[in-house]
Amino acid sequence: MSKPTVQMIDPRDAGLRGLNLKRPIFDEEAIARADNTLKAMSDSMEQWLEDDAERLQSARLAAERADWTLHALEQIFAVAHDLKGMGGTYGFPLATQLAASLCRLIETDAGKRAAQRDPALVCAHVDALRAAVRDRIRDDTHPVGRALVQALEAEVERLGVAPR
Repeated sequence: MSKPTVQMIDPRDAGLRGLNLKRPIFDEEAIARADNTLKAMSDSMEQWLEDDAERLQSARLAAERADWTLHALEQIFAVAHDLKGMGGTYGFPLATQLAASLCRLIETDAGKRAAQRDPALVCAHVDALRAAVRDRIRDDTHPVGRALVQALEAEVERLGVAPR
């Protein structure tokens, strides 16, 4: 059996050679239309955020009923990961920060084991996110938002289970 031939491709010589990245890809009018669309959708986005926070609470309650199995923690992680990605888009960067801290806590095997032994920190993240959404605390310039993020991130860091 012979080895397949390999073709070396220099990315500087192939691909989109004509693409000029010095000029903006989107013009000012396209950006303005996108901003206006996001503003028009803001009421919907708040509802979507509330729905996602409720999904996170449901995943937490399911994890409690399942005695914090790995599968249950993975379900919490999936919802938290969605929130991490969408919080800023929804206009709630604090939701992104809180969800990111929760993801860091339970994304590693060591973090999952720590959460199984003592799920209080997972519950604290979920409660903090729900409170921020309920009280419309959008970012960490709010003193309560700042205190929540700092305390939760410090506890995740203290456990030493989060990736760097």
